[in-house]
Amino acid sequence: MVVLDVTIVNIALPSAQGALGISDTDRHWAVTAYALAFGGLLLVGGRVSGALGHRRAFAVGLVGFALASVLGGAANDAAMLFAARAAQGVCAALLAPAALSLLVLTFTDGPARARAFGVFAGVGAGGAALGLVAGGLLTEYADWRWCLYINVPMAALALLGVPLVRRDRPSGDLRRLDVPGVLLSTAGLVALVYGFTEAEPHGWGDPKVLALLGGGLLLLGLFVRVEAVSRRPLLPLRILAHRARGTAFVAVFVMYVSMFGCYLFLSYYTQTVLGYSPVEAGLTLLVNAVSTTVGAMVLAQRLHGRLAPGRLIGGSLLSAALGMLVLTQLAVDSSRVFFVFLTPSMVLTGLGLGCLLAVATNRATVELAPADAGVAAAAYNTVQQVGAAFGTALLNSIATGATASYLADHGPGALKAGTVHGYATALWVAFGILAGGALLVALLSRAAPSRGTPLRDDRPAR
Repeated sequence: MVVLDVTIVNIALPSAQGALGISDTDRHWAVTAYALAFGGLLLVGGRVSGALGHRRAFAVGLVGFALASVLGGAANDAAMLFAARAAQGVCAALLAPAALSLLVLTFTDGPARARAFGVFAGVGAGGAALGLVAGGLLTEYADWRWCLYINVPMAALALLGVPLVRRDRPSGDLRRLDVPGVLLSTAGLVALVYGFTEAEPHGWGDPKVLALLGGGLLLLGLFVRVEAVSRRPLLPLRILAHRARGTAFVAVFVMYVSMFGCYLFLSYYTQTVLGYSPVEAGLTLLVNAVSTTVGAMVLAQRLHGRLAPGRLIGGSLLSAALGMLVLTQLAVDSSRVFFVFLTPSMVLTGLGLGCLLAVATNRATVELAPADAGVAAAAYNTVQQVGAAFGTALLNSIATGATASYLADHGPGALKAGTVHGYATALWVAFGILAGGALLVALLSRAAPSRGTPLRDDRPAR
């Protein structure tokens, strides 16, 4: 549900814009409000989840998310929709780390843990592609408002299972919350994510974008400095210093940078170049969603214990890179494009994404004290959100620049060819990022101590 809402509104946005009279300059806030609240508050949400108890925080997040979704579905103007999307993001920032923390505390070791993380990764990774599918179906056959109302029955179903989850003890006190850490991390992450969002329409050299990105990096640098000396840090740096966890974070960041830009290109390519309807465009990505689920629930489980985690993660990145390489060959007009290019690429990227997340989610939460589960889960989700925001902005700006150069050489009559050329150029960059990420993971894994030993003592201070 949390991942679904990152993408489900994208396809519904034109219909919502027309119904509510949202201007072209403001429409992005339906997406940006959710991303800023979610990405900016994740670390705080992880600490609050631990202080409340993860099961209680999970229930509170579900109820809040459902209520915010009702508010958004019933919106009668732009401000109401944007406020509802921001409220969804706030609740998601509590819900996501609480859900992952419950998994960490319930499944502690062995094949059962690997299976549990495989299911979790399959559902989560497929949610992004499935959001585009659901958005197209609901917008065309129901109403754009159902892209928000759909969260209510999902939240209700999840709430029915809450009593079956083992109760955990609160592991913290909000009265002793690291306030400087909260302010610096929230402001830094919001500035960074907003800077990436603004870089897409305005360019990386825009003064506002440079100020946001520079300010965000400065604030996060100060955050690290404060956490290093704080007696009760919001994010204990020992969590990031763990080599297995750090390798997982790097791999997930690389995958999200590449894949979220790819989803955007495929949505535009299938509709504006191939002439697919929103439903047909969404169903194209269903191949990716199914492959992702298979990669997480089947492939990762079959290879668990047979290959070292570092090799599994590196191989997953290479599979996604091969899928991206196939996509660079997309054509303007071809009756065989779905079977020759789209289907193989969606299968390869999906298997790689699903397998990687199943292994990386497990590795990102190894050797944790119960008190650190919430903030480690939040850090993992933060890496995903920042990677998705950065990748979408980076690859889209590359595609836009390449298209402009192509049209300058060939004239405005070559718009479709220029658009495809721009997408292909950006996809070559995505391929390079994935291949480079696989090499970096191989180097980190080779240098890693055996059995995921931390760089320094990962136990909580007494």
